[in-house]
Amino acid sequence: MMFIRPVEHKDLDGLMHLAKSAGIGMTSLPVNEERLSRKIARSVLSFAGELDRADQGYVFVLEDGETGKLAGISAIEAAVGLKEPWYNYRVGTIVHASEELGVYSRHETLFLSNDHTGFSELCSLFLHPDFRVKRNGGLLSKCRFLFLAQFPQLFGKMVVAEMRGVSDEAGRSPFWEALGRHFFSIDFAKADYLTGVGQKAFVAELMPKHPVYVDFLPPDAQAVIGQTHEGTRPAVALLEAEGFRYEGYVDIFDAGPTIQSYTSDIRAVKESRRLPARIVDPLPDGDKEWHLACNDSLSGFRAALVECAAPQGEFCLTPELARALNVQDGDHVRCVALTPKEAV
Repeated sequence: MMFIRPVEHKDLDGLMHLAKSAGIGMTSLPVNEERLSRKIARSVLSFAGELDRADQGYVFVLEDGETGKLAGISAIEAAVGLKEPWYNYRVGTIVHASEELGVYSRHETLFLSNDHTGFSELCSLFLHPDFRVKRNGGLLSKCRFLFLAQFPQLFGKMVVAEMRGVSDEAGRSPFWEALGRHFFSIDFAKADYLTGVGQKAFVAELMPKHPVYVDFLPPDAQAVIGQTHEGTRPAVALLEAEGFRYEGYVDIFDAGPTIQSYTSDIRAVKESRRLPARIVDPLPDGDKEWHLACNDSLSGFRAALVECAAPQGEFCLTPELARALNVQDGDHVRCVALTPKEAV
């Protein structure tokens, strides 16, 4: 059985293995033991309630209950930009017009922005290729929505997610080559790595402060603005199905889209229910459907997928599922049905 739990100090080796599998572009999952160790420590303190909101970051891991192997990672930042600057480009429009000359033209522009400061962020989503089966991706991503629904006081009214932009197998980003390289004089992979290990001051020091005219960029760079890396498209589709939308913000390095939603508008948040757990074996008869369920513990958070009949005032679990979620008969769980498309 696969289940979600908070990351622990013992998981460092497992996270390093996942980071090496992720490759270039995962700035929040760098191949750096010191940085990952700090990430774990910060998450442990966050789940323990020992940090203020500006410092909180919650990291979840997907564990194979049979082998103990880490299959994936996902995380939520409580509030971005309050301690370290959080940059992106806002895609805008400038109009040039002259009535006398009969000229009217619209030009797409990129403005350096900190507009998302204070928003919560979904981040660090990565599922090892060996485990990209049996709805594991949905469990790893959507467990965060139940966490948001269960503990709304910890997060902002808006949630954002940066999607990985277009780069080739060698780590070359057309957008970076056309723009960023002129100001940083380093490879995309190096810049990406530096932001991942927390060295972000150079962004403010070196990036142009004036709007960039998209028309001045070569066609291959223009073409990838707001586009998602092929490997990240399933994650984007999953979030869009939950109500996230692209609102014209892109990453400053690879121009990948930033998508966002009001927390209360996320489908799994809005439709989730808190019900008493009933432990039975076997599960009651009826048409089975897939549900995502979690317990209501902060430090002992657990989540898993459950195939069962639609709950009628209580949520039925087998003893095995109850152990995975660490709940007793009569404890409360939060649950939400998967969409028909996800349940296939």
